[in-house]
Amino acid sequence: MWHIRVRQAALAAAIFSFVVLFAAIALAQQSQSGYLDKRQNAPGQFDFYVLALSWSPSYCAELRERGSSRRPDPQCGRPLAFVVHGLWPQYERGFPSYCQVPAPRLDRTQISGALDLMPSPGLVIREWDRHGTCSGLSPAAYFDTARKARAAVKIPEEYLDPAAPVSVAPDAVADAFVKANPGLARDDMAVTCDRTRLTEVRLCIAKDFSFHACPDVARRNCSRDKVEIPAVHSEHAEAQ
Repeated sequence: MWHIRVRQAALAAAIFSFVVLFAAIALAQQSQSGYLDKRQNAPGQFDFYVLALSWSPSYCAELRERGSSRRPDPQCGRPLAFVVHGLWPQYERGFPSYCQVPAPRLDRTQISGALDLMPSPGLVIREWDRHGTCSGLSPAAYFDTARKARAAVKIPEEYLDPAAPVSVAPDAVADAFVKANPGLARDDMAVTCDRTRLTEVRLCIAKDFSFHACPDVARRNCSRDKVEIPAVHSEHAEAQ
């Protein structure tokens, strides 16, 4: 009987520890992603957008290095430079996500209609599920808003179609975007990276498509001295 009680006490302690750990992880995730905002993922209730522009050759290089067993991503093998990763509703601190579960399904016409903006059907679906549902907009209006946000940003000429890889300071990338976009400040954006490469430029945009100060986003700027920017044409050639 004593042994049974010991085992029961040990099991109860293990369950309690698991519950505490799970709660702590959930709380940390909520704090990081903005779930603790008083609006609590209410669709349409947010402060501004982040337009995330992904450097496509870096993304495809990472897939090759991981040796992904998934089907080839449709964007890889195409001569793409910056592409729209997503348009993300944001709180001033944190962000909402998955505001409708399950998310309203996109039909084929809606998916194909967004491919001029985002380079793969899978990305279109994921961005709608995670971020579009938080916009308070219909799918058509959400992707139209993303298209308008992208049109509000000018890509610096040196990053339109570089034919050779370059190594550059993240601050230089940010400065080039500031120079090319009147009204954009360094506090309105972040340049992100992986261990070696430029990955994204994230620009904070108000609902009226003006640039928006976003210290919570800007503080996630890449801290490396230099990042590699794979060339567009070399990426295309390697994938053929």
